[in-house]
Amino acid sequence: MTEEYPNWWGDMPMILYSFFDSYDLSGKTVAPFCTSGGSGLSDTVNSIKALEPEAEVLEGLHISGSAASDPDSAVGEWLDRLGL
Repeated sequence: MTEEYPNWWGDMPMILYSFFDSYDLSGKTVAPFCTSGGSGLSDTVNSIKALEPEAEVLEGLHISGSAASDPDSAVGEWLDRLGL
């Protein structure tokens, strides 16, 4: 499962907290990626790990605002690195 979200002021949007509260991803693999104007992933990967302690949370990918219009190569390279 890939989880894409915007990074707003260094955090995931609240709807993702609701999602993680509502679903048990135990035994699932989560590959988080986000877009932002400059916050990067911040601490969002660790937040996901804390919310889903029984899931395998992989290395995340951040796409900055300037690269968001053409993310194909960055996403492809990231998925290859993860073996997905």
